[in-house]
Amino acid sequence: MNPIRFGIDLGGTKIEILALGAAGEECLRHRIATPAGDYRATIEAVATLVNEAERELGAKGTVGIATPGAISLTTGRIKNANSTCLNGQPLLDDLQRALARPVRIENDANCFALSEATDGAAAGARVVFGVILGTGVGGGIVAGGKTLTGANAIAGEWGHNPLPQPTAGEIEDAPRCYCGRTNCIETWLSGPGMSADHFRATEETLGAAQIAARAGSDRDCDSTLRRYEERLARALGGVINILDPEIIVLGGGMSNIARLYESVPRLWLRHVFSGQVATQLVAPRFGDASGARGAAWLWNNG
Repeated sequence: MNPIRFGIDLGGTKIEILALGAAGEECLRHRIATPAGDYRATIEAVATLVNEAERELGAKGTVGIATPGAISLTTGRIKNANSTCLNGQPLLDDLQRALARPVRIENDANCFALSEATDGAAAGARVVFGVILGTGVGGGIVAGGKTLTGANAIAGEWGHNPLPQPTAGEIEDAPRCYCGRTNCIETWLSGPGMSADHFRATEETLGAAQIAARAGSDRDCDSTLRRYEERLARALGGVINILDPEIIVLGGGMSNIARLYESVPRLWLRHVFSGQVATQLVAPRFGDASGARGAAWLWNNG
């Protein structure tokens, strides 16, 4: 096994490379802008990042990639990526050709979960559900230290399940998702979803971070955040009923809302089929570095 593991978080707006040493210590971290909508330029950018990092460290290493979407088990090409220029492309083959070595690719939410389960906030837990609450909503599952991909390469994609137990108002106002369905969890629990919910209630345009910051002193913002907490509790209660994880780790921009970690476990009690709930809801240890860290740990993932 090479002593250096490179992990790359291939996002829609930025590409970040991180190098881990043999003991998991961070040796290097760089970030560049993603070439907007340009698949070939994206391949070249990843290759350049790896080559420059190896020159800087004076060592070659393994390469793992965290990417939106997943590799189709039918075609071998990327599917379901919100970075749409990747969809339908042979990303793995092209990266292996550009880097002249084997490359491992995994969904970014799976990489987040793997990072936090390996040496992060969920280290040592047998079953971990990693949640992404940002511009979209995703999830990843780690069991026994290994990522779970699933028969259709969609394990953990709870964001495109319907919001459980919708109220009459939620049925009436159910937003349409980019996937073509209505009432997807993503349309309620993403950052833009919270902003849209606040606007429907108040006709005031605020970002999710603004709403959270004002919730302690503004009644309308507090009401929006309370609705968000209750919906998150319903959605995660369903996950607990199926997966029964020891730890759920929140990631993405919404994970910075501190009161979620106290309010949501209190609220999910009524939605879980158990007299008591031992599942913990925790903040990430590595924050936005977890995607790249998890990609690097793919080479410790069997």
